[in-house]
Amino acid sequence: MSRRGRAPERKVIPDPKYKDAHFEMRQQITRFINRIMLDGKKSTAERIVYGAFDIIQERLKEEPLSVFDKALNNVRPKIEVKSRRVGGSTYQVPIEVRSKRAYALAMRWLIGYSRSRAEHSMRERLAAELIEAAENRGNSVKKREDTHKMAEANKAFAHYRW
Repeated sequence: MSRRGRAPERKVIPDPKYKDAHFEMRQQITRFINRIMLDGKKSTAERIVYGAFDIIQERLKEEPLSVFDKALNNVRPKIEVKSRRVGGSTYQVPIEVRSKRAYALAMRWLIGYSRSRAEHSMRERLAAELIEAAENRGNSVKKREDTHKMAEANKAFAHYRW
């Protein structure tokens, strides 16, 4: 974290392939591609994401952007816990998650759990994880539920929030 104020927010160029989607959705796709990207290989990351969208289109006969949006919204956490040190003890204090952080966590969890799946290619893994998340099941949705359970269990310490 910077000691001198906030870091400036970077502008994200909307996704060029899906011109018919609304602006925020196009930005989410670009952010997702940037998260998938390893070692600066953006074209490879784009092939993975667009390939996963094609697989979703084949399997569900649905618009892949709506499945992607549904998956992100199902994985997004509303509340999380943060460690606070008070008088020599550390408490897990539940706090509400800002919208940007919620989307960032959702993307991180979706990508992380899709990488750890057993399918053959990353396209198939990502497509399977997105489909499961859209149907409200899968590892990334379980992670959100675990986060919510942890926050619920520690709501007695909510008065330490500041």
